[in-house]
Amino acid sequence: MERRDLLRAAALLPLAGLAASSFGAAGGSPEGPTALRPRRLAPGSRVALLAPASNLEEDVAIEASAELLRSLGYEVTLGAHLFRRNQYLAGTDEERAADLNAAFRDPDLDGIVCLRGGYGAARLLPLLDFDALRRAPKVILGYSDITAILNAVYSKTGLITFHGPIAATNLSPYALEAFDAVLTTPGAPLDLAAPPPFEAGRGQVRREHRLQTFQPGVAEGVLVGGNLSLIASLVGTPYLPDFRRKILFLEDVYEAPYSIDRMLTQLWLAGVLDEIAGLVFGKFTDADDSNNTFSVETVLRARTKPGTPCLRGLMIGHIDDQAVVPVGARVRLDATAQRLTLLEAAVA
Repeated sequence: MERRDLLRAAALLPLAGLAASSFGAAGGSPEGPTALRPRRLAPGSRVALLAPASNLEEDVAIEASAELLRSLGYEVTLGAHLFRRNQYLAGTDEERAADLNAAFRDPDLDGIVCLRGGYGAARLLPLLDFDALRRAPKVILGYSDITAILNAVYSKTGLITFHGPIAATNLSPYALEAFDAVLTTPGAPLDLAAPPPFEAGRGQVRREHRLQTFQPGVAEGVLVGGNLSLIASLVGTPYLPDFRRKILFLEDVYEAPYSIDRMLTQLWLAGVLDEIAGLVFGKFTDADDSNNTFSVETVLRARTKPGTPCLRGLMIGHIDDQAVVPVGARVRLDATAQRLTLLEAAVA
């Protein structure tokens, strides 16, 4: 056996005995579990504001975040422990999990919007009532550390979840339009995460938000992924999605190129990058490449392979103009034409 194959087999061994619980419960085919769609959000929808990971420093900022959701026309329910703080966590694991489970079990709740990311979401996964969420599906929205919950929920239940803005920041016009297009007035086909318009003129070219085709081609499949650090940390756990024939999207922030390299290498050694049908890189913002180092572009390109379409630069990640990306929905990646298209409405 080749050394790479041996490493891949070893990395995936912990998942073998967990296949029934992690994949089988939600469907089990390489195409992924049968999609379960939450109700769309509309004026008057009831949403819970929760902090499954870290908290904001001041109560007034939490109050402003609730006001943001009310400005969208929603009835807002605050988590029972929303104002708790425990060092870098928003309360104890038990308190944060209790708030999530209460929301999961509420059949009259339409959505869960996360206050922020930070750290701590993965600590809750063994405590969550996934069966209750399957019985009462609802929108779950967040990004960064919330990636752990988004992918675990999809893996365990088949429920489509949403990588997108948190409540701690205002929505830019771009982000609000993307929010409405996916969550409130759904339709398909729909281009996802395309850069904002730019009018080129004499002496002017687009320099920000440029797209790069690392590997040409077209692929269709279910979209999974999110923050690279969190996806890498789920390897070897029963909460990692089945990546076979999936379109994987990745983003991160404050990670130097060597750190991005290490995490992508982990996914490569675990076989993830060999199983996927296509790869999308969003934004890797505030990466410190000021020293003697490879560039982020070099590191990302090195982990692509011919035959697997790969596109870099979509509006996914720690940016103001942030797209809403449905984890678990079917998409088409046309890396040659530099488009990611949602093929089915992600909400009912």
